[in-house]
Amino acid sequence: MKKQKVCIIGGGLTGLITALALSKLNLNIDVITDNNKAAKSNRTIAISQNNYEFLRKLNIFKFKKKQFWPCSKMKLYDQTKNKKFNEIFYFNNDKIQKKQILYMMESSEIMKKLIKKIKKNKLISLKTKSKISRIITSGMLKSIKINTKFYPKYNLIILCTGNNSNLVKNIFRDKSLEHHYDEVSITTTLNHSSIKNTTVRQVFLNKEILALLPLSNTRTSIVWTLKKKILSQYKNKKNIYLKNKLKFYAGNFLKNIKFNSNIELKDLNLFIRKKYFQDRILLFGDALHVVHPFVGQGFNMVLRDLLSLENLLKQKISLGLDIGSYDILSELSDKIKPENFIYVLGIDFLKSFFSFEKKTFQNLRNEILTKLNDNSFAKNIFFNLANKGFKF
Repeated sequence: MKKQKVCIIGGGLTGLITALALSKLNLNIDVITDNNKAAKSNRTIAISQNNYEFLRKLNIFKFKKKQFWPCSKMKLYDQTKNKKFNEIFYFNNDKIQKKQILYMMESSEIMKKLIKKIKKNKLISLKTKSKISRIITSGMLKSIKINTKFYPKYNLIILCTGNNSNLVKNIFRDKSLEHHYDEVSITTTLNHSSIKNTTVRQVFLNKEILALLPLSNTRTSIVWTLKKKILSQYKNKKNIYLKNKLKFYAGNFLKNIKFNSNIELKDLNLFIRKKYFQDRILLFGDALHVVHPFVGQGFNMVLRDLLSLENLLKQKISLGLDIGSYDILSELSDKIKPENFIYVLGIDFLKSFFSFEKKTFQNLRNEILTKLNDNSFAKNIFFNLANKGFKF
């Protein structure tokens, strides 16, 4: 049987890793991107133990510790009246099974590794600086148009361009579930004195959530979410305000702090699509779901979807079936859509639970967490949900 052909549109982290994963199925793959440079972003990504094992099986990376930094502990804090941080929850990894709570990686560095690997892969063709103007039907299959040139017929096209791309908006006009948090995320990377840096820390402040995510013994990633109206007070002095605040907050745990990267700001929204595919075109990554970053599950959801896609296509290819058929894409959608829907709503609920502004509710939240702190059974449930997601 002639090799089936896949077109992946989007050269971000999702598109690149999807291409490498599907190449293991002996598919011919074209990756179309309008930019061949790894994003110069300070974005960092947390991946669960289960997804780490999935990536290891793909044999894409060498998995050096400096690229996938292991974090074995997690601590949650609130702020007392005297501005000190009070620990309200502690979680340690299962030392017997040697499971990490999560691994931290830097998006830009991982993308460079992925591009290098793709260029050596004979099954993948990377077409950079290319912008698709149209996707058209060619007999039973699909073709794409770049400028005036048409590219070959594909069994399956996977859109990894995010939910705001014109290509997605023009093809998928169905309704989606959306919620605007009226918040912004602030991300940056700090250098600091060397410590045993394996503890993820999350601090719940009034109208703010601050996460300190280890990258090495001397570097820590910061993800800080706060209300837009707080920043609006500072106008042209935002950077000064943010740096001073971050130094004050992080100074509770780190010494000799220096900023290693620029401060990046991003509006925060919840988004989940109701329709996952249409006529040989599959949506993937941020085009399907976007969640609040405070639990670090955005890319973990992508990897779980990818594992489901890989397993399904492997099975169908062995039966000689067309991987872009309605039945196969419908089967994938029926499996991952309910899991994603419940997971997104669960994250939104947790975000609300941890963002109480009234002191009475904050005290109740802290009391619940303190009681859970002594309950190993409940901790294991939360760990498994964060590690593997919902499975039906």
